[in-house]
Amino acid sequence: GLNPLSFDMSFGMLAADHSHAPRVQADILRLPIASASVDGVTCGFALRNLVDLGLFFHELSRVVKQGGRIALLDVSTPTNPIIRWGNSIYFGKIVPRIGGLLSNRAAYNYLPKSVAYLPEPSVMVQMLEEAGFEHVQHEQLSGGLTQLMHATKK
Repeated sequence: GLNPLSFDMSFGMLAADHSHAPRVQADILRLPIASASVDGVTCGFALRNLVDLGLFFHELSRVVKQGGRIALLDVSTPTNPIIRWGNSIYFGKIVPRIGGLLSNRAAYNYLPKSVAYLPEPSVMVQMLEEAGFEHVQHEQLSGGLTQLMHATKK
């Protein structure tokens, strides 16, 4: 069977995890895991917060066994102009107002800007290949609101 582990730098995120998996507060650029010891890695909505994606992709390559799989999900900028327009209003105006009512408006203002930090999909695919992955695929989901990359460790 599977033995999932949850990693996050933020204790608050780990405290909110209801998966019942063991939780570890750690830097995902230096995972406290032996090399070639995991069957796969999933990562949701963290890529845009990393300054050095190449370092993260190499760390994933280090910990994943040969033939193991990774799946990386994050926000994206929609390619369809109508969806992009609606998305910019939603994330630029509505989400920060709602977030400001509930908590910290500045944090919600950051969300749409954070997408701009991600390289173009072709660049991320190349970075994953250089880190030791093959069969790298990039998919736009939800009309381009999110993006999914998945690959296999060579």
